[in-house]
Amino acid sequence: MKSSVFLAIAAVVAFLFGLAFILAPIQTMTMYGVNLDASGQYIARYLGSAFIGIACITWLARNADPKEKAARAVITGGFVLCLTSFVVALFDVFLGIGNSMVWSTVLIYLLLAFGFGNFQFKK
Repeated sequence: MKSSVFLAIAAVVAFLFGLAFILAPIQTMTMYGVNLDASGQYIARYLGSAFIGIACITWLARNADPKEKAARAVITGGFVLCLTSFVVALFDVFLGIGNSMVWSTVLIYLLLAFGFGNFQFKK
């Protein structure tokens, strides 16, 4: 897969999750079996804002040459973000936080980490 296609997919995924967390944090987290109080809604909306920022960055970087410094920064940041988020999602699964939908988060971050890692470490 070309980096432009992958970055576009990553941007769309981040944007959709961002919108969901900003516009409907309670409903979004309820799908995962997690109930949010007012503080949780506050944090979820900030997470949504971060996702939309990540979507903007990856979308704008999609047509850059993956060997350029700026594109490398986006790819490296995406790899670190997705790898650490994958680990956090695994903790959530093994600690019993949420329901079986949490596995979808594990899978999404695993696939995105694999994609970013592919471009990060490809010679």
